Amino acid sequence: MIFPMAARSKNLGEPDDVVRFPNLVQESVELGDLTVAKSVVQPGWRWSTDVRPTVGGEWCQARHVGTVISGSFTVEYPDGSTTHLTAGDVYDIPPGHDGYNAGTEPCTVIEWAGIRAFSGFRSGGAARQLVTLLFTDVVDSTTILKRVGDVAWRDMLSQHFEAERRQLERFGGREVNTTGDGMLAAFDAPAQALRCASAITDVAARDGVGVRAGVHVGEVETVGDDLRGVAVHEAARIMGEAGPGEILVSETTRALAMPAGFAFEDVGTRSLKGIGETHLFAYRPDRA
Repeated sequence: MIFPMAARSKNLGEPDDVVRFPNLVQESVELGDLTVAKSVVQPGWRWSTDVRPTVGGEWCQARHVGTVISGSFTVEYPDGSTTHLTAGDVYDIPPGHDGYNAGTEPCTVIEWAGIRAFSGFRSGGAARQLVTLLFTDVVDSTTILKRVGDVAWRDMLSQHFEAERRQLERFGGREVNTTGDGMLAAFDAPAQALRCASAITDVAARDGVGVRAGVHVGEVETVGDDLRGVAVHEAARIMGEAGPGEILVSETTRALAMPAGFAFEDVGTRSLKGIGETHLFAYRPDRA
């Protein structure tokens, strides 16, 4: 798959989420898989006093990566040692610590790691739900690009995406995002996703384009219009095992779809990167 590099930006002055604890306000924005937060901690703030009663645990178990914008704070470790951080310092704090502001002015920090583990919150704009995920991808896209050239490839890809969107509309799917030459879509049920995947691969084949697909049912976190979670990665890995015109599904997808008359062929167990051994099945619409 080809992953284009595109700039994303949001302003912390218009946060996606605001979390408040005693003596602390944390404002965050979501940029795809990246969460960035600005935290302002008041004099006298201490994690073990102001945050631990809500999130639990003896020590903060987040790994914090960030920079101090103004003021200062101190990190304390179980062995009694401390690290003092002031404006301009960039830090990488390991899990297992307490933190406090012993100064006389508020401390402002920007962080891009450890945010959710620190505060133990789920984004107000985020919710977990069970969905059916469909990943599609143009097979051998680099070869096609080299053969037809940049301009023709862009036109071909644009036409392909428009054809996919027509099928999504037909079968009640929602486009989540595109990944260069692939697309991620979400459905309420496996039946819709499987029928849509079959239509997409058929239309692409008639246009002379080989498209592979992966379908997986799993729990995801919704952040704005985006979906994230292990299930998204698993759907992508399942798709990556498919050949041109092939639709591979997870065992969960097969189990949910079979009672509705869908037919599948056992293709065995595959080792999916970052996921592990996974039993896969090929959807066979011609055998239903």
